[in-house]
Amino acid sequence: MAKKFVPQTEPLSAEEIQEQTRFRMEKLKALQEAGKDPYEELTYDVTNHSTEITGDYDSFAGKTVRVAGRLMSKRGMGKVSFCDLYDRRGKIQIFTKIDNLPEEEYKAWQNLDIGDLVGVEGEVYMTEKGEVSILTKSYKLLAKCLHPLPNKYQGLKDTDIRYRQRYLDLIVNPQVKETFEKRSKVIKEIRNFLADRDFMEVETPLLVTNAGGAAARPFTTHFNALDIDLKLRISLELYLKRLLVGGFERVFEIGRVFRNEGMDTRHNPEFTLMELYQAYTDYNGMMELTESMFRYVAEKVCGTTLIKYGDLEIDFGKPFERLTMNDAIKKYAGIDFDTVDGDEAAKKLADEHHIEYETWHTKGDIVNLFFEEYCEKNLLQPTFIMDHPIAISPLTKKKKGEPEKVERFELFINTWEMCNAYSELNDPIDQRERFAAQDATAEAGNDEADHTDEDFLNALELGMPPTGGIGYGIDRLVMLLTDSPSIRDVLLFPTMKDISK
Repeated sequence: MAKKFVPQTEPLSAEEIQEQTRFRMEKLKALQEAGKDPYEELTYDVTNHSTEITGDYDSFAGKTVRVAGRLMSKRGMGKVSFCDLYDRRGKIQIFTKIDNLPEEEYKAWQNLDIGDLVGVEGEVYMTEKGEVSILTKSYKLLAKCLHPLPNKYQGLKDTDIRYRQRYLDLIVNPQVKETFEKRSKVIKEIRNFLADRDFMEVETPLLVTNAGGAAARPFTTHFNALDIDLKLRISLELYLKRLLVGGFERVFEIGRVFRNEGMDTRHNPEFTLMELYQAYTDYNGMMELTESMFRYVAEKVCGTTLIKYGDLEIDFGKPFERLTMNDAIKKYAGIDFDTVDGDEAAKKLADEHHIEYETWHTKGDIVNLFFEEYCEKNLLQPTFIMDHPIAISPLTKKKKGEPEKVERFELFINTWEMCNAYSELNDPIDQRERFAAQDATAEAGNDEADHTDEDFLNALELGMPPTGGIGYGIDRLVMLLTDSPSIRDVLLFPTMKDISK
C-alpha cells in the first residue's frame, strides 16, 4: 500500500491532525445517518464565479447569485459568521446570519470545516468595511474535506509534498493555479499563431519500433498482442516528415515525448514537445517564424515583450541575436575551430582545456562540447546559434560550401536551449549514409544515437520537398513566462521517486 502523506499543518502535531481527521469522519457519519450524505448531491447550478461578482459590483448589487467552491477560512461565531469561498476564479466572502436560515441549517453551517465544498445561494451586497460579499439565503454541502488543510498563513512549502500531491498544492497555494492557467494560455496562443499561418495540427504514434529524431535513450516495452518490442517516442520528427512526403505542406504536433535520462530543474523524463514542419522553406524561415511566435506569445500571455525571470529582464521585442556556433566559441573561448584540422587536433584542444570526451567523438562532437562549456552560460538574451557540426546533426542539410557544417540553429534564452531547427535533409542517399554513421557510433558505445529507419528512408525516396522544421520545449517556455525556477513547477504531475516500497 502506498505511503500516505500527512500535510504539515502548523501548529498541529501529527497526533492532532489524526484527531481532526477523526472528528471530520464522525461529522460525515452523522450526516449520512441523518439522510444528508453530501456525496449523494449530483449537481449544483452555479450562476456566477467569484471574480465576476467582486470585479463588477455595480452590476451585481442586490442580485441573487449561486456560487460553489471550497471554504478556506471561517470567522465569527454565535449569530453571524464570515467565510471565504474559493472557486476556480478566486475568492468571495460569504456572510451568514442566524435569522436568514432555519436554526438547524445555521447550526449545520457553523459545523462545516475549512476545506468543505459548498454551494451557496445569496444576495450580493457590500459590507461596512467595503468588501463585496454574498448574504446567504441557502446552501448545500457538496463534499466533505476529511483532512485538515495546511494553515493558510504557513501555506504548503514542502516541495516534495507539493509535487506529489498537486491537488493539495492547488488548494492552498492560489498562485500555482495561475501558473497552470498561464500554461494553458501559452499552448492556446501557439495554436492560434500557427492557425493564422495555415498550419494543420496532427497526431502521430507514441509507441514506435524505432525511436529516432533526437539524441536520447528511449523507454522500452513489449506489446504482447503482436509479440514485438516497442519504444516510447523521443521525438515527433520522423512521422511528421512522412506527412510532408504525403502532400501536407504545414503540419505541427504538441504532445508528450519520453526520454530515459537524468532529472534536474530543466529535465523530466516525460515532457511536452512541439514540432512543426513547413515545406518550401529552410532554417532561415524557421528563424523568422520562431522569433515572431515567441514575441506574439509573450505579448498575448504576459501583456508585454519584456519578461522578468528572477533578476533577469528578457527582451523579446528586440531582434534576436544570430551567431554561428564556431563564432560563439571564438567569442567566449577564444578558439577558432574553422582553423582546427581534423579529429585529433580537436581532441588535443579538448585535453588542453580539460574537456572530457568519448573515444568515438569526432571534431564535430568536440566543437559541441566546447560550446556547452564556454558559451551556453553567456546566452541570456534570445540568441540563435547556427551552423552546427554535421557529426551531431544526422537529419540536417549540409551547408553549401562548408561540408563539415549543417543548416541548423538552436535558440538560447537565459542560458537554456529553447528550440532546435533544421533545413531538413531530404536527400535519401545522404540520409542513409548519415544513419549508417549513427549506427556505427551506437556500436561504439553511443546509446543516444539514431538508428537506420528503413520506412522513413522509403518515404524520402518517394520525394520530400525542401523543408524547414523545428522542435520547441513547451515546458521551458512556460517556465520563462511564469518565472518558475523548476520544470516541476510547470508540470501538473512531475515524475517522482516511488517511496511506497
